[in-house]
Amino acid sequence: MSPILMAQSAVENGYRLTLNTNGYKSQYVYLAYHYGKIKALADSAMVNPSGAAIFTGAAPLPGGIYFMVSPKKEILFELLLDKDQAFSMKLDTANPSAAKFTNSPLNSDFQSYTRFVNTKGAAISRLQQSLASAKNSIDSTSITTEMRILNQEIIDYRTSYNRSSSVNFLNALFAALQEPVVPPANQHPQGVYDSVYAFNYFKSHYWDGVMFNDDRLIRTPFYEARIDRYLRDMVSPDPDSIKKEIDIILGQAVSSRESFKYLLTHFVQKYINPEYMGQDAVFVHLFEKYINGNPEVNWFTEKYQKYMTDRAYSLMANLIGNPAWDIVMTDTSGKLSNLYEVKAAYTVICFWDPTCGHCKEMVPKLDSIYQAKWKKNDIKIFGVMTEGGRDNWTRYIRENKLSDWIHVHQTEAQREAESNSGKPGFRQLYDVYQTPVLYLLDKDKRIIAKKLTYQQLDDILDLKQKKTTTKK
Repeated sequence: MSPILMAQSAVENGYRLTLNTNGYKSQYVYLAYHYGKIKALADSAMVNPSGAAIFTGAAPLPGGIYFMVSPKKEILFELLLDKDQAFSMKLDTANPSAAKFTNSPLNSDFQSYTRFVNTKGAAISRLQQSLASAKNSIDSTSITTEMRILNQEIIDYRTSYNRSSSVNFLNALFAALQEPVVPPANQHPQGVYDSVYAFNYFKSHYWDGVMFNDDRLIRTPFYEARIDRYLRDMVSPDPDSIKKEIDIILGQAVSSRESFKYLLTHFVQKYINPEYMGQDAVFVHLFEKYINGNPEVNWFTEKYQKYMTDRAYSLMANLIGNPAWDIVMTDTSGKLSNLYEVKAAYTVICFWDPTCGHCKEMVPKLDSIYQAKWKKNDIKIFGVMTEGGRDNWTRYIRENKLSDWIHVHQTEAQREAESNSGKPGFRQLYDVYQTPVLYLLDKDKRIIAKKLTYQQLDDILDLKQKKTTTKK
């Protein structure tokens, strides 16, 4: 195929973006894109002596918000890519944000909107500074009103554009950015403002403008933050509520492999090591329902796939509310001791290492609160030595007067027998890969809390005991 025909083919089936600039000659400029919170490189091109850099490829680029980057890795301006991927851009290096587009009405509209938003945004920023130094409530109210008007002008701009233009990517962006508008108080059920109604209305309309199978949205800087805000502010933090919402989102995204891949990966990474206790159950749900044994979910690396599998099976064994796995190990006198033989209203399991610096700092404090409060309230501590050597273990117990604990460790013979049997060990069953680790169990040895500080366990125990007293 001749070079001319190859160039024509690239335009018809791929992309050809020409940047004309008055700078950067004989230097590379870059085309990059947003992908959630990260920025990724799509292509690079050298600026030729006449001031042109041509980005071209045989396959079209995925739609989304892209940006041009200087040789010094500075963002020059943003642009939209959708179906039309053959156009020109003119850049004056003295004013990069004023780039002009030829043969791309979509980007001309986008640049007009960007200039409008930048102007309004600068005004809002100035008002925010004034608000911080406002001398009285009258000034504050006036400034807040001005800010509200400016924000409304931005919303009105988007609304007007969507009403007057044909369907394009900018429509989809504006729709996805639109916040639900709660009806005025006189339209609430009783004719007066109802905060519950307002919240439910906002939540139920939060995704009105979003199509979860629209691949273009994953290449924007706001999409991931919008998802995280919804899960953080509008969904109960309990795992069952989160699982329900995520299933709805993934169910709507499944028709697009790219969107489904992005969303599932995001949720896995968010909940595989969650911010809040108990939400690891969300990751276990994702693994069981969407990943394990599913040949279509094949984009994770072999190493990460193994990590997910190991982590899932480890977490399955110790989800909040489940019975704790029994621990049968040897105590300081050489006799077997069984976790389930511990009779107490609550049992705290402390996995620790006598040579671990953090453990040396925490264990005496844990014992202090045990002696001062927990012991008299039928709470017992089951201490499991993870490593560090028997001599160090017994010496630390003796020197720190921890004789009131139930202390156990795994002998070499027990460890070897466990390994030969193929059974999971305590590290996997309790997800113990660092120390110290604390678990709180009820009288039936069900897991109430895990991986919290001893202060947090004390708060939980206080709440539990207050509830018990109230019931009585």
